[in-house]
Amino acid sequence: MSDLTLRLAVLDMAGTTVADDGLVMHAFEAATAAAGIPATGPEHDRARQYVLDTMGQSKIVVFRALTGGDEDRAQQANAAFENAYGAAVADGGATEIAGAAETIGRLRRAGIKVALTTGFSAATRDRLLNALGWNDIADLVVAPSTQVRGRPYPDMILTALMALQIDDVREVAVLGDTANDITSGVRAGAGIVAGTLTGAHDDTALRAAGATHIVSSVTEFGDLLTH
Repeated sequence: MSDLTLRLAVLDMAGTTVADDGLVMHAFEAATAAAGIPATGPEHDRARQYVLDTMGQSKIVVFRALTGGDEDRAQQANAAFENAYGAAVADGGATEIAGAAETIGRLRRAGIKVALTTGFSAATRDRLLNALGWNDIADLVVAPSTQVRGRPYPDMILTALMALQIDDVREVAVLGDTANDITSGVRAGAGIVAGTLTGAHDDTALRAAGATHIVSSVTEFGDLLTH
């Protein structure tokens, strides 16, 4: 980091700051039905594994891949996924990962701006924030859009950097639980790209993607940035 000061922390949501107790895979089952993917058998198993492997990516991109580029089926699958996930979140299916809110507050009090990012749509992002009471917890919350590509692209991180007027990409620290989170941080040129062990991918996968640090949780990440 040389003499640069960390000025922005970009934190993933599901699996990193939010525990959703397997809701992604629950919602995946609703999506496969809407896309016409069999409920059992090899095709279903391949689709399920693909979803696991691509955790962190924009969900519509994942469903486009699963449906072979059939946009109508992909949109139907994505709508079913978002509806199922959003309904489960509204029923209390998502909670903060222990220490997440306290860590975000600690970072901001230390003068580090915080942006949350997600592979969910803006509508599902808002449902999740509402359910957690997190509407004002961060300086910015970014979701993929027609102008901002989701992971593994660096767009969400760079969008946060520009919106929050950070001068240098090396002043950014990224935290995520998937290889795609790590890849996006590396591509953005962030000074710290940390993997957390509270979500989808393990130490080996996170290091292979280029993580500069591995932490046990978001709390340890906070310690790393404010020591």
